[in-house]
Amino acid sequence: METINKREAWNKGKLVGQKPPLKPKDIWAIRIHLQNAHAVRDLAMFNLAIDSKLRGCDLVSLRVRDITHGNQVLSRAMVIQRKTQRPVQFELTEPTRAAVSAWLEKSHLRGDQFLFPSRVAKSPHVSTRQYARIVHHWAESAGLDSSAYGTHSMRRTKATLIYKRTKNLRAVQLLLGHSKLESTVRYLGIEVDDALEISEQTEI
Repeated sequence: METINKREAWNKGKLVGQKPPLKPKDIWAIRIHLQNAHAVRDLAMFNLAIDSKLRGCDLVSLRVRDITHGNQVLSRAMVIQRKTQRPVQFELTEPTRAAVSAWLEKSHLRGDQFLFPSRVAKSPHVSTRQYARIVHHWAESAGLDSSAYGTHSMRRTKATLIYKRTKNLRAVQLLLGHSKLESTVRYLGIEVDDALEISEQTEI
């Protein structure tokens, strides 16, 4: 009788599906860790990732001029998303502006340079894979299971917090730059019936 070689499932022992957002206590744990470690670049990257809600590819592609005017870090910025070619706006909170300012002061970057240049000669800026590894380190520093978190955890964090506080799906849709409300529903992991009900209430 012929034996059939059974391949091991690719996801055996791995956590798959949507990466969860960070909780407020996790955000503070990571910030404190980065501050204590004097990790100026990582603190700027972390705060900006939370505030901007950008995909990893858009975050690492930011140039200094995208979020600054002269020597000032902007309180609000707009970028064109690589995936959708649609503009998306985001606010930079005071802690984020302070962290980015500290990074710019240390790095002496010009306006036309990438905000997070790569330390690898072949790459002009931090790659999405490097960014993913950095996110895993952040999760570990907060005592989290790093395999459960990823770059989309950063993108989902503030959007999820805003949704929980306001229940305003339309607002979150705009903040994430989604063209369809259904995409926002899936991204937040909301039940469809609940989403429709909330959407109807929001439009009144």
